[in-house]
Amino acid sequence: MQNLTIAILMFIGTLGPSLIIAFVGYAAIRALGRNPSASAKIMVAMMFAFLFAEGIAVIALVLIYNLFK
Repeated sequence: MQNLTIAILMFIGTLGPSLIIAFVGYAAIRALGRNPSASAKIMVAMMFAFLFAEGIAVIALVLIYNLFK
């Protein structure tokens, strides 16, 4: 039962950041299609959004690991 709880919490903890990565990637591709000359600014903003989303996922997984250690 504890393994199922851990799996569900890990799924919920990584679902949000993975959705953020999907939405940001989709928006960046649309923005690049509309204005290719702004690619440098769009890519920098996209990378920061990816980094923050991955940071949230890592923190969530570490917290779940520490809760059930």
